[in-house]
Amino acid sequence: MKLKKSSVSKANALSVTRGSALSRKTKSPVTPPTTAQQNAVDDFIRQNEQGETRVFVAGGSRSGNDSAYETAAYELGKAIGKKNFHLNFGLSSGGIMGAVAKGVLQSWSALKNRAGTPIHAITTKEYLALYENDAVIDNVSEIIVAHTLEERKQQLLKADFVIFAPGGVGTLDELVYDCVAMQDGFLDFKPFVLYNVNGFFYHLLEYLKEIQQKGFSDAVPFIVVDDSFEASVAFDMLGDYYAKKMKEQTESADKIIENLIYLLPYVIHQRQLHPDSTTAEILNRLSDTYLNGLSYEKNQLRTDIETAYLNKEIERMYERLAKAGRDTASISDKLNELKKRYNKEKFI
Repeated sequence: MKLKKSSVSKANALSVTRGSALSRKTKSPVTPPTTAQQNAVDDFIRQNEQGETRVFVAGGSRSGNDSAYETAAYELGKAIGKKNFHLNFGLSSGGIMGAVAKGVLQSWSALKNRAGTPIHAITTKEYLALYENDAVIDNVSEIIVAHTLEERKQQLLKADFVIFAPGGVGTLDELVYDCVAMQDGFLDFKPFVLYNVNGFFYHLLEYLKEIQQKGFSDAVPFIVVDDSFEASVAFDMLGDYYAKKMKEQTESADKIIENLIYLLPYVIHQRQLHPDSTTAEILNRLSDTYLNGLSYEKNQLRTDIETAYLNKEIERMYERLAKAGRDTASISDKLNELKKRYNKEKFI
């Protein structure tokens, strides 16, 4: 049965209200959205200025076989805490998600005049029962218990932007759900960040590119960052460049993100060349050159931005080639094993 749009809105509002039935803090009733995207942008800017930007991080409850993943997750958490962002996550004291939460807590505690903690967990009663209290769980300022996984996802997607860190099928499920919801119009456009530690998302990016090229999907403009420093620069740009451009309303949100993705390697490179400069200062100089610079200065800036973007793409392409080589070697080994098994069975 096809529901009317008003019925869907009422159902969603009811679902969100039910999802927040149990929490550690007393919360005011959830009201369904009644404003246009502009008010959402105003809220994003206000929260960013007040240090209330909400970041949903999806990642593994396991740490993986390489300690680099957990270390990088901890550094990501520290970067989130330093930006004064609030962390929304699915509640886990271990694995990638636990490392992110520990990093947030470390940064939060290192800075003075910060009351409470910025961590909010959204889970189901079944998952909540799996965890005993520990240093991470005890420092979660709010736990919302949803009735279903669907409600849990809806609550988590109330964050201002989403980061996907290394993880398993649960992380993949979250990523696919979010992409479908946004592509089909059930979720307002919001920035998606891939925390591509050691090229973890290489195969996924290739697959998404493949289905887009074959006409099965629209392109998804992921902001890809390879480490916590690049993530921190991306956070700066989301709080400055993205928010201001959205406020101007001269371009669509997805076009703004595409431009951000294009500019990001240049800003990262400038931050590395000039460690004392902030991202905001670099963006201001860039804007001033575009507005007031001489013709040759504008042309040089365009060349520098293009060069930085291409250098980053070439760097990632070499990494993908290296991974493809290892994949080929692995497939060759598996093929040899299968041939051995085949020959063995043939003569039994």
